[in-house]
Amino acid sequence: MKLNQILKVAVIPFLAVLSCVVISTMALADYFNSEGYGGDYRYELWSTDDNSSYYLKIWRREASRDSESYITDGNFNSSSDALTHFDCTYARKKLPECR
Repeated sequence: MKLNQILKVAVIPFLAVLSCVVISTMALADYFNSEGYGGDYRYELWSTDDNSSYYLKIWRREASRDSESYITDGNFNSSSDALTHFDCTYARKKLPECR
């Protein structure tokens, strides 16, 4: 009888909480927003599911679409910040926003 009580009081609630954590973590996803190119590079702009963070996947322009990304760059606060970073760093544009 004690084993039954231990299962009800400790193990079952623990498993329930663990299941919720695992399911919520699995539900998080990143979303493709746009793509483009500049200079010798092309990019894909991605965001977290809540649009709180953006990042770029960057390839050499001539690289295959199936190849590993040249670099993953980011943790930007907005898509605008990410694209400005790409323009200034990879496309080498001379914009007022470039430092």
